[in-house]
Amino acid sequence: MSRSFKKYLASLLMFGSNGIVASAIALPSSEVVLMRTLLGALLLVAVLAVSLRRSDSHLASVDHPRQALSLAISGAALGISWIFLFAAYRLIGVGIATLAYYIGPVIVMALSPILFKESLTPVKLMGFAAVVAGAFLVVAQGGAGSINAGGLALGGMAALMYAVMVVFSKRASDVGGVEAATVQIVASFAAVAVYSVATGQLPAVSELVSADLPAVITLGLVNTGLGCYLYFSAMGVLPVQRVAVFGYLEPLSAVVLSALVLGEAMGPVRILGATLIIGGAASCELLGQRTFRLGRRSHAARPVASGAAARA
Repeated sequence: MSRSFKKYLASLLMFGSNGIVASAIALPSSEVVLMRTLLGALLLVAVLAVSLRRSDSHLASVDHPRQALSLAISGAALGISWIFLFAAYRLIGVGIATLAYYIGPVIVMALSPILFKESLTPVKLMGFAAVVAGAFLVVAQGGAGSINAGGLALGGMAALMYAVMVVFSKRASDVGGVEAATVQIVASFAAVAVYSVATGQLPAVSELVSADLPAVITLGLVNTGLGCYLYFSAMGVLPVQRVAVFGYLEPLSAVVLSALVLGEAMGPVRILGATLIIGGAASCELLGQRTFRLGRRSHAARPVASGAAARA
């Protein structure tokens, strides 16, 4: 196992544990995301500055301002998607919210004939059908009312904003790696900061003191900053197919960890539904006509081969 592959797997496990770490932070979802993006942006800016100095190079985004703008819009969408996702964590649990979030790539696939003039191949249609069937099984287990409807709506909005992130990240083909991740995370922080100011949800000092600071630091510096650095530095070396295939360890690990650590119920029906969602989304990405750059999230997305900074 190469060093780059180890870095990639480590980043996926970090992203998969986001919900677990966030569950320990006694702050509203928007404030958690604000602190996460702030700490992650500070770390990535520092890493980018060091790498530019060592290589004596300059920012590619300066030469491609329109692509930089697309990345900024992508990052803003990523930040908003995280607000929805972290709110969904609290209402429907980490596992189910993560599965809802991973419908985002399928939304992009469904819109690809309009946005990218791509045809919907039989493989893509079968993958879409698998995701829909999986989502139905996850929601339907236990009968009506077993899952909070508001939480599902938040998960759906997170998936929609994830799709927006992917669409705009695809317009920045000349800006990549750590620089792309840095632009996205900084833009994510800016968007979340504006939202927090507009809604009056800026965290007070007393709230930060009472919150679980080790969890906040872990989520911001480790899961977001370090995770994105490991993810994007490894992506530039690993084969695209391997990145795409193993990228789906992230939602899988999130579901497994939520069951093991948080005790979230995942009966046979929901396990089947989770398998259909992850398998359907993976088939759309791996066997379609084109490979989407989903990992541009934060998770920077995704993924962006399937979820970086985006799925981050």
